[in-house]
This record gives sequence, C-alpha cells and structure tokens, in this order.
Amino acid sequence: QVQLVESGGGLVQAGGSLRLSCAASGRSFSSYAMGWFRQTPGKEREFVAGSSLLYADYADFVKGRFTISRDNAKNTVYLQMNSLKPEDTAVYYCAAKFGVQTSKQTYDHDYWGQGTQVTVSS
Repeated sequence: QVQLVESGGGLVQAGGSLRLSCAASGRSFSSYAMGWFRQTPGKEREFVAGSSLLYADYADFVKGRFTISRDNAKNTVYLQMNSLKPEDTAVYYCAAKFGVQTSKQTYDHDYWGQGTQVTVSS
C-alpha cells in the first residue's frame, strides 16, 4: 500500500513559479514510476509529467516549462512549474504506477493523492 500526499499548490500570477511536492509512504518507492496529472471541472484528468528511475516524460504543453524530479531517499517526487499560464489552472494529482515505465494513462496508476489546487491569475 502506498499513500501519496501532495503539497505546494496555491495562487500565482502568470509567469510565476510553483513547486509541487508529493510525499509517498510505504516501502519500495523506487519500484514505482511516479506521475503528475491535472484536472479542471468538466474535463478528464490529463497527464502532465512522469518519472521513473530511468527517464522523465512530459506532455507537450509543459515541455520547457515544467520539470519533474524525485528524491528516492525522501520518498518524494516534485514538479517544478515555471512560466505558468492561466490555462495551467487545475487540481494537480500525484500518482504511482508499479514498474519502471511511466504511463500517460490514468488507469495504469495504482495509487493517487488527494490533489492540490493550482490557480494562475492573468
């Protein structure tokens, strides 16, 4: 069993930055590929970024602006978000998928956090 707790969301002006954190409890954190997803009302949850021990993967709309990283010693994954845009406003979720490959699909992930709100004002 893995529990995920996100933090770091908030209100920021366009062009600003935020860093989200996702702390995982349980063992074998390094056995999981970690992902960040986001969701706005009325829309499906969408992939933002993923990290395994081998590589990182990004949605096209965040490439060059967001960076995912993980600290296996702290069982934590981060999402550094720079050059934020109003369209980045969403609830951001952390997710864990057992194995070494990331996935853009929500159904591939075994565990989810409760989400953290990110609001970008224009």
